[in-house]
Amino acid sequence: MHRHITRTCALAFLLATPLPVLAQAAPVNVPLTTMSKAGLPDGFSVARTGKGAAAEWKVIDDNTASGGRVLAQTSTDRTDYRFPLAIYQSVSAENVLVTVRFKAVAGEVDRAAGIAVRLADADNYYVVRANALEDNINFYRVVQGSRREIKGSAVKVTSGEWHTLGLRALGDRFTISFDSKDLFTASDQTFKGAGKVALWTKADSITRFDALTIETLP
Repeated sequence: MHRHITRTCALAFLLATPLPVLAQAAPVNVPLTTMSKAGLPDGFSVARTGKGAAAEWKVIDDNTASGGRVLAQTSTDRTDYRFPLAIYQSVSAENVLVTVRFKAVAGEVDRAAGIAVRLADADNYYVVRANALEDNINFYRVVQGSRREIKGSAVKVTSGEWHTLGLRALGDRFTISFDSKDLFTASDQTFKGAGKVALWTKADSITRFDALTIETLP
């Protein structure tokens, strides 16, 4: 009888004890205005998916940006299957919310801005990209350097103006936002582990980035 009472009390204690809540990290405002010796913001490295010239990223002045300077991809290489990456090395996460302001300045082959998440290397990641020539926003997976569209939406993306692009990755669910409004959701299970976050462009896109925020999710 005594053992039965003890077990009952122990069970009641366990049921009454709240489960621990996984902590959600505070958003990280990634500084894009502080230039290192390489001309990049601290903590960034450069890579390229596809073919063509190497990516050219550097901090430049822009008095329309929040801090007066931006991170820009400046190469005008016209190779179509060319995707420059500016990879932020300080965060590696599976579940993440990333937002960034961008301005599509120029580009004849393409005029694009993107966010890559769960990046294992330059050939394996998810990316959402906004295109000011096509007026759409598409979500892709890049597997061994091959890009495949998962979902997209037609939306006006004006050149020469600041817009906000967002990507929330939580398990196999991805939510894409544009100018602070949710645009669409998509599901995919290709990449399940933690990876880096990167900024992304295509071909000869001259694109400027500002106000990059990364929030790791439980």
